[in-house]
Amino acid sequence: MADRKPAGPISRRVPKDDNRERLVCDDCGFVLYSNPKVVVGSVVRLRDRILLCRRSIDPRSGFWTLPAGYLENDETTADGAKREAREEAGAEIELDHVLAVYSIPRISQVQVMYAASLLSDDIFAGEETSEVGLFAWDDIPWDDLAFPSVRWALNHWRDAQDTGDTAARSNPPGETGDYVPGSPV
Repeated sequence: MADRKPAGPISRRVPKDDNRERLVCDDCGFVLYSNPKVVVGSVVRLRDRILLCRRSIDPRSGFWTLPAGYLENDETTADGAKREAREEAGAEIELDHVLAVYSIPRISQVQVMYAASLLSDDIFAGEETSEVGLFAWDDIPWDDLAFPSVRWALNHWRDAQDTGDTAARSNPPGETGDYVPGSPV
């Protein structure tokens, strides 16, 4: 698909045959859609340990997260999850199954998380990561997790391990990914 751009000034209005306000070119009628961003990532295990990355960028620099990031154009969610593991932790992984699809409406994100296996313990911190670690379940730094969806994914992964149910999960009931500064996620 060729990238198109508005030919003239744009205004916010409801386009013909639509039902919500959008940015529309006043000259040519081109509609500039603003859609959610897709994040891809994985809960990666090696034997009885989980791979976590300490963020070196904002938001939430210094906090622990799963290897995850934005899906690139022309990339499958599976390829994106593998790329993010390589970029953030130098990790080569094998995807097991889709673990969860989360909706974070506050920041217009859809997150696709996989359960994955680490193919080697040869890991290292990438450009956006200050430290990587393989944590036993009881040693996960729960109070220092970067985002609510990291906690969700870890708990969903544990539930899938315990029950054998590999059906994809979604946001826990009542959870929308809102973060309150100063509180654990």
